[in-house]
Amino acid sequence: MHTLLIHIMNEEPIVAEVEQLPSPTDQALFCISPRRRDGRELHYVLPEVQTVIIPWHRISFVEVLPSGEEEEIISPFAD
Repeated sequence: MHTLLIHIMNEEPIVAEVEQLPSPTDQALFCISPRRRDGRELHYVLPEVQTVIIPWHRISFVEVLPSGEEEEIISPFAD
């Protein structure tokens, strides 16, 4: 699972998980457990909904958030 920060046009960014990163040929983004950045529910999604499909034409850009494994990056610069 990958955690994404999704910037939807004319909306606040949302956080969601995806099973795999999207490919250039995808027409939509299938998001699991969508929520606001602070963890609260989205006002336009019913509380019992677990998966949403967002068409790419509504998305400005997507950030891939680091997982616990990726956070330990070795810097090439000496301290």
